[in-house]
Amino acid sequence: MDTGSHVTVLLDEAIEALVTRPGGIYVDGTFGRGGHARALLSRLAANARVIAFDKDPEAVAAASQGAERVDDLRFEIVHASFARLPAELSARGIERIDGLLLDLGVSSPQIDTPQRGFSFRFDGPLDMRMDPTRGETAADFLARADERQIAEVLRDYGEERFALQIAKALVAGRQGGHPVRTTRELSALVARAVKTREPGQDPATRTFQALRILVNAELEELEQALEAGVTLLAPGGRLAVISFHSLEDRIVKTFIARESRAEVDRRAPFAPPSRPLRLKSLGRVRPGAAELGRNPRARSAILRVAERV
Repeated sequence: MDTGSHVTVLLDEAIEALVTRPGGIYVDGTFGRGGHARALLSRLAANARVIAFDKDPEAVAAASQGAERVDDLRFEIVHASFARLPAELSARGIERIDGLLLDLGVSSPQIDTPQRGFSFRFDGPLDMRMDPTRGETAADFLARADERQIAEVLRDYGEERFALQIAKALVAGRQGGHPVRTTRELSALVARAVKTREPGQDPATRTFQALRILVNAELEELEQALEAGVTLLAPGGRLAVISFHSLEDRIVKTFIARESRAEVDRRAPFAPPSRPLRLKSLGRVRPGAAELGRNPRARSAILRVAERV
């Protein structure tokens, strides 16, 4: 299996929506294996600049070596979360950017590498960290959390109807001397605890999603990156975000909607807005039939685009 393969989702649509100034400064907040970054560089002028971020050290290494190397004087990759946009760009003397792209979720190399612990399709350690050099693994969390904490995570981050039953089974197994430490153990436990599931969906899908989001603080970091991005974008600059599940998309949709209207104090209607309008929504894009035929993993993707006013 080629664990380095990765099909970039909504590639042309994202780049077309993002680039308004070929000589500008652009940020790819989720480098992955560089599909969007390479396409972006191909559209930009010789004086442009692309700063990419990724928490995964394997992705950072791929940007500078091997077949996936990005060898371009206009390009730099940073081993950090996109939540650190303000600090990392400030350290490079960058005060304004012309575009920010966030391709959320997990890359195919991460999913398809059993040792990373992201998928119930393979047996491997229950890790799930995008940056395996720091932080708590999913197994570590399940080894210390109580029933209430586990159920809240599964319900809030996985929208799991059977959160309590799964949490009870996890705690009972741990107390019986059998804590889950691998993906196969977790998948089997969930299958026993969940009595019904939507057709075509593995019973463990929502549990794995919830634990991955928790371990990587995905929703919190997304909110931080959106706020940082709209602050850093120059007027006319674009924000493009590709999400793959409803929790992410809800955050992006709500943020763009909120920033696309000004707040006015009704008690003083002629006073300046208490919070000015900062974005103009440019709509959303879904993958077409041709892309879905090439890449079934794109089926849940939504691209939302907004422009700084």
